[in-house]
Amino acid sequence: MILRPPNPDELAALSDMCLRSKAVWNYDEAMLEAFRDELTLTEDDLDFDAVVVAEDKRGVAGLAEVSLEEDGTSHLEKLFVEPARLGEGTGKMLYVWACRFAQGLGAREMVIEADPDAAPFYRHMGAEPAGEAESGSIPGRFLPRLVHRL
Repeated sequence: MILRPPNPDELAALSDMCLRSKAVWNYDEAMLEAFRDELTLTEDDLDFDAVVVAEDKRGVAGLAEVSLEEDGTSHLEKLFVEPARLGEGTGKMLYVWACRFAQGLGAREMVIEADPDAAPFYRHMGAEPAGEAESGSIPGRFLPRLVHRL
C-alpha cells in the first residue's frame, strides 16, 4: 500500500468513493445527496489542505484530508475507505498518517467532527469525546466532536 497525493483528474472518482463509503451507514438517498457537497473533493482542497490517497495493485483503497489552522489546531476533514476494502487496515493507516502529518506541522491536536457511526473507530484510535458540532451538511443535526491530542 502506498500513500500518494491525488491527481486533479481523479477528484470526481474520489468524491464518489467518499459517498459510497458514507452509504455503508445505511443513509437513504436524500441524506446522501445532502452530504454530497461536503464530501466532494475540489482543487481548492488540494491547494489548501493535505490530501492523500491509499492505493495498491488493486486500486484506490481510501483517502484522508487534513487541514491546519494558524493556532496549531488540525482538522481531519475526510477519512473514507472504499467499502469493499473495509476491514483491511486502510482506515487505521490513513488515521496514523493524518496524526503524524499534523504533528509534523506543529499541531497540538486534531479535531474530528465524526459521523456518529464512525465515532467508535476514532475513539479506538485514541481520540477523546469533546462535545458536539453542527453538521456542515444538515442544519440542526449535531455530530460527535472528538479531539486527538498529538
